[in-house]
Amino acid sequence: MEATLYENLNSTMTASLIGTVAETVGMTVAVADFPAPVGAVVRVDRDGDTECGGEVVGFRDGQTIVYLQSATTGIRRGQRVHMVRTSRTLKVGESLLGRVLDAHGNFIDGRPQPRLAGRARIDRLPPAATDRPRIREPLATGVHAVDALLTCGRGQRLGIFSGSGVGKSVLLGMMCRYTNADVIVTGLVGERGREVNEFIERDLGPEGLARSVVVVATSNESALTRVQAASTATAVAEYFRDQGKQVLLLIDSVTRFAMAQREIGLAAGEPPATRGYPPSMFALLPRLVERAGQSVKGSITAFYTVLVEGDDENEPVADTMRGLLDGHVWLSRKLAGRGHYPAIDILASVSRVMKDITTPQHRAAALTVRQLLSAYSEHEDLLSIGAYRRGTNRTVDVAVESREAVDTLLRQSIDSALPYDKTIEQLIALATQCQAKLAAPAAATLAPLNANGGGAGLRTN
Repeated sequence: MEATLYENLNSTMTASLIGTVAETVGMTVAVADFPAPVGAVVRVDRDGDTECGGEVVGFRDGQTIVYLQSATTGIRRGQRVHMVRTSRTLKVGESLLGRVLDAHGNFIDGRPQPRLAGRARIDRLPPAATDRPRIREPLATGVHAVDALLTCGRGQRLGIFSGSGVGKSVLLGMMCRYTNADVIVTGLVGERGREVNEFIERDLGPEGLARSVVVVATSNESALTRVQAASTATAVAEYFRDQGKQVLLLIDSVTRFAMAQREIGLAAGEPPATRGYPPSMFALLPRLVERAGQSVKGSITAFYTVLVEGDDENEPVADTMRGLLDGHVWLSRKLAGRGHYPAIDILASVSRVMKDITTPQHRAAALTVRQLLSAYSEHEDLLSIGAYRRGTNRTVDVAVESREAVDTLLRQSIDSALPYDKTIEQLIALATQCQAKLAAPAAATLAPLNANGGGAGLRTN
């Protein structure tokens, strides 16, 4: 009943507000005599009895600026602009599971359209800070390196940072397959068209798709559609969270979301700030990520991928996201080049809530493995040329001896996964062995590392 009244109100308002096209600049249209609010959904008449959708993004020189969802072809001065509704909404329901949607909530997987009774706002406000319970329980992702050393909590928000081609999509697919979340919502923002089916069929698979909702906006679609795709995916996740579900939200990528907002902001007349990004982009990012998290009803655990330009971890989007999120997972091109997948650089990554959701034994084991990884990394150059003298540093000696065992724990194929408890058991067992070697007398740690002894022939990966 409420949804029907809402639709009737919007349809009543559209009949009373009509403007005319004054000029076009790029993907924007300046509309005269059209006092629609920012965020209003409109349709623009054009030649050939067709219409073009758009959204009000601002005002300039007494005219309303509308950003279009498609090219301005066929639009001429004086054509009518109609307001459709004052804000965007999305039809929601349990039937969304297993389906693929576009940014506007339309089903694009070729299957029958289900009946959805619910309706949700796409630009919903985040929960109040005082209404968020503390994060106290871990969420299993099925990725051994994350579960063991970067443990994620229910309601946590993390970023996956990397350059292009380092394995972000494969990592997200593994999470979709093996997580113990009730529902997975994936937003593919600005993705290449050919990679959509690859992700759904290869990375997600039938098992992952059955409890997933995939929202797609490809790179050829308008900036407005790409921005909306991230908000639509978040709105779907909010719906399932409010049903008491534990939701895993994956947005790939927030960098393309930011680039799309840059296009809109500059077109609306905003001044460019850092590297051409307008102020609205830096305001929009926290509004997006704050919508995820824990609530009294359920939780949204979110992973946002960040494409780092030139592998520069201090570029504007990456730097901003690191400050907004509860942790970050850094994917290393160096590890990927060595065939180490997933290419997670443990030493450059952190989970800020891990200490609140893990046992003391788990934390101690993770710290031991981190110390060994750090010791090996600091002496890797000496080890690779055989210049390190065994016995000089006991921690380095144990790090070298345990290198293969640590790699075995952290490496993982896309078709294999262990339950969360089993992963932690393996981590603790490995750390216990290493701690015993560290505590043993110095002579006991100098067992030959290979048939010839010495430091030659050590693994460097």
